[in-house]
Amino acid sequence: MVDEKVILQVLAEQQEYVQSYEPQKWVSRYEESLFELDSPLAQVVIGVRRSGKSTLCHKVLLEHHVKYGYANFDDDRLAKLKTEDLNTVLSCIYQVYGTDIKYIFLDEIQDVDGWHLFVNRLLRSNLHLVVTGSNAKLLSGELATHLTGRYNEIHLFPFSFYEYCKFHHVDLVGITTKADAERKRAFLDYIADGGFPEMQNMRNKRGYVQSLMEAIVTKDIQRRFNIRNVNALRKIANHLINNVCQEVNYDDLAKILSMSDVTVKKYVDYLRQAFLIQLLTKHSFKSKERIRNAKAYIVDSGLQNNRDNAFAAENIGWRLENVVYIELLRRCTNSFLDIYYYKENPRSKEIDFVVCNQDKAVELIQVAYDIEGEKTFKRETDSLIRTSSVLRCDKLTLIAFTSTRDYKIDGKSIRIVSAIDWLLERK
Repeated sequence: MVDEKVILQVLAEQQEYVQSYEPQKWVSRYEESLFELDSPLAQVVIGVRRSGKSTLCHKVLLEHHVKYGYANFDDDRLAKLKTEDLNTVLSCIYQVYGTDIKYIFLDEIQDVDGWHLFVNRLLRSNLHLVVTGSNAKLLSGELATHLTGRYNEIHLFPFSFYEYCKFHHVDLVGITTKADAERKRAFLDYIADGGFPEMQNMRNKRGYVQSLMEAIVTKDIQRRFNIRNVNALRKIANHLINNVCQEVNYDDLAKILSMSDVTVKKYVDYLRQAFLIQLLTKHSFKSKERIRNAKAYIVDSGLQNNRDNAFAAENIGWRLENVVYIELLRRCTNSFLDIYYYKENPRSKEIDFVVCNQDKAVELIQVAYDIEGEKTFKRETDSLIRTSSVLRCDKLTLIAFTSTRDYKIDGKSIRIVSAIDWLLERK
């Protein structure tokens, strides 16, 4: 058990930090609009470590002027909390913040045994709860089982390019040569360094990424799943990050690491559950094909070249495709749309992204950094035209580092859009 005095000290120190916050100076994020503070549902914010979940929740609560209690469980002094300690935590919250609070913010609580029962009890007592977590187990396991729909899920990623530009005060509306150059410079910086909020003004980005990767591997995966071969887990993570936008070959990884393919699949899934990677499945009506041919993407491009053993950094095409996929996830996750890639056969050209509403393809998206060459342009547009007939989809988009225009061929229209323009679109 953790001594009550220690818990009180931790909560009091955390309260001092909260009292110093100035949310009006923080970048507004789209996910703020997804909160339902007045509902009886727990507001559950999930996402990769250090993506800004805590800041987002504080901003929403402070700007709604609600009185709330706060406990951040990602503190070494609270690392040994047990189920029986949670009621003491609640008592300490009331002592620090007052007994008249109606809202409680539980930050990174998922590693405390029995936390889900604690949350359920607080909901039954008519408290409004905000909960964050850095592991998908938060929803796929305990929470979904015990709350049975009594939560509002909000998925947060690191800064989008739009939020990145807002943070760095980039001119988004100017039409001058200078404003255009400023946006292009910001775009190149963004796909190189990514959007982790804390890293934006840091000089030692490499050190930050190394510590973040280690925290994800040890805190979000090793401790939770009792991983013994942590070195193999690190190697798999580095391999997937170095080979973003590629199909995951479990058999090859198993041979390289002298492990069973079953163990490799488990480790890859742990990386997915920690939100470090995202898996994109193939558009197919055969379940076996979807599972077998998944492609891996990284949650933020800043992880590609600011770490040891980085080899994907110079492939700007991969980085652009990765950025587009994560942006699609931002836009589609809360719109009940699914994303796949499409490949008719092993020799055919892929369609990078197929956006679907249930089983209906509603948009085909191709990503290519440079389409100035006639051969490249024809390859990318031909793939869209051919697949549009197969999947019966007329909304065709080609995203590239070029000017925005429409292109018509064979009676079909392709929207060729600048990557910068597409990333800055507000739906």
